[in-house]
Amino acid sequence: MAKESLGERLWYKYWPAQVPKCLDYPSCTLAEFLRESAAKHGPKPALYFLDAKVTYSQLWEMVQRLATSLSRLGLKKGDVCALMLPNSVQFVVSYYACQLLGVTVTAINPTYKALEIQHQLKDSGARVLIVLDAVFAEAKEGIKDTRVEKVVGTNIVDLCGFPGFKVFLGKLLKKIPTGELPSDALKLVDLLKTEPKLPKVQIDPEDIAVLQYTGGTTGLPKGAMLTHHNVVANAVMCDAWLWKKEGVTGIVGVLPLFHSFAMTTVMNTSIRIGGFQLLFPKPPADMAELCAAIEKYSKGGGLIMPGVAVLFNKINTHPKVKEFNLRGLKMAVSGAGPLPLEVQNKFEEITGSIIVEGYGLSEATPVTHANPIHGKRKLGSIGLPYPDTDIKIMDKETGTRELPPLPFALGETGGMSREQSEQAQEYTGELVIKGPQIMKGYLNRPDETAATLRNGWLYTGDIACIDADGYTIIRDRIKDMIKFKGYAIFPAEVEDLLHRHPDVRGAAVIGVPNAKVGEIVKAFVVVDPAKRSQMKPEDIGEWAKTRMTHYKVPSEIEFRDELPTTMVGKVLRRVLKEEEMAKEKTKKN
Repeated sequence: MAKESLGERLWYKYWPAQVPKCLDYPSCTLAEFLRESAAKHGPKPALYFLDAKVTYSQLWEMVQRLATSLSRLGLKKGDVCALMLPNSVQFVVSYYACQLLGVTVTAINPTYKALEIQHQLKDSGARVLIVLDAVFAEAKEGIKDTRVEKVVGTNIVDLCGFPGFKVFLGKLLKKIPTGELPSDALKLVDLLKTEPKLPKVQIDPEDIAVLQYTGGTTGLPKGAMLTHHNVVANAVMCDAWLWKKEGVTGIVGVLPLFHSFAMTTVMNTSIRIGGFQLLFPKPPADMAELCAAIEKYSKGGGLIMPGVAVLFNKINTHPKVKEFNLRGLKMAVSGAGPLPLEVQNKFEEITGSIIVEGYGLSEATPVTHANPIHGKRKLGSIGLPYPDTDIKIMDKETGTRELPPLPFALGETGGMSREQSEQAQEYTGELVIKGPQIMKGYLNRPDETAATLRNGWLYTGDIACIDADGYTIIRDRIKDMIKFKGYAIFPAEVEDLLHRHPDVRGAAVIGVPNAKVGEIVKAFVVVDPAKRSQMKPEDIGEWAKTRMTHYKVPSEIEFRDELPTTMVGKVLRRVLKEEEMAKEKTKKN
């Protein structure tokens, strides 16, 4: 299944010659990619997890066995199966077993509380829940008043092949987390004893493969309906963009697979290219553990690491980072938020790898943009649209008027100058996207679907502009834009500038309501612990005055030991805003 050519586009000027502008997308499920990789790479590793190795042949066998068992439990095409699992062999096996049957997957954050779990189970209509025993305590309450008929439980080490005595001792000493499951729960390991005998299923590319829940700007999380065509197309696109992957043998899976970023760039892409996934059940508390794993598992070839700026910065600033050989890391892709220039430069210096910023969102499976990995990169931009992906910038007020590209090209380093930032205002609007990776809509939410999908175009809610060379620059979320005395201020831009201070390790910026000026700019800053006692917030403010236009300089600066983030590593400005609102309410009372 291929899309017609977009015709000539501005971003084709520096398009990487080795990447086709239009691709062929097979009419199949992701399970077909696993079947093909198992046939081609049978004895090669597909997964490394807790030092256990699973080959492609073993993975394909387990997927067929679980699919057979799920079918015998009554799951059929169009039904929904919920996975409440961390990164693990079980997650990959369960996900692909569902793809093989045409059963829709909805993945639940394992740290969710009962009400959050209940909302997703109810909204999705899930009939089966595959859950880690260690997190079932919350799920026990969450499954009440839902359509869940069967609970399938598993322990984190179930598929690692560890000796029984080692597992028993590990649980006894609480080194292996565990938890109580209901007496009628089925065991995943028992379901995997079933001999494969798959039912015949006709799956249409437009059937729903994944219900990816996303918070959006308001209300409860809603399920983005991602079709088999969407998830297959995005994996094929990632494969094409990584054209120079000879010698690359694995993808590092620190990001959670329940999030669409890792789902596509780690799990689905690695299986598509026949590489292995190096999975971590949760991001290591000590980056030395991650560095040691990169050194160990890159000896047979190179690694790719999708990540976020916070993760890369933690590696950069780890006191022992230079003790590890990280040269086996060949590529890194940063998403889920801006990649500060200082973080990018330092990471490349330490590892010798290429790191590029990309962009995506759950409603787009998620990847829509990336800088060329081998080609003209522009630091401070999210790069070029993926193959078969069309974009426009529409006015922020009505979303009906297309804005032209910037009259200038962004430099390859440094982002926009102060003057360019001011000039770009009239060319800045909402980024809208069309392509084979764009969702079908939100489950049971026709009004929100109609507002977000208009004539096939996805309205992202992100403020952006396109430079004269076709590179897209994300300026911020529409909902996060700060209005100060009529000026539009983008928190991401102020954050990026603050990150250039040599002692700043993290920064988050929000708007705080103010009766006189509309909103003031407040910055929350994490500084180098070694310098904390020698610095005051005013020092950062004075430094900022010499590097930012006056109205962008934070009126208030607060030092923090850490910033609130999601499991993916995206800074939660919303939490900071809620804290400020609570403070204001306390003052008034």
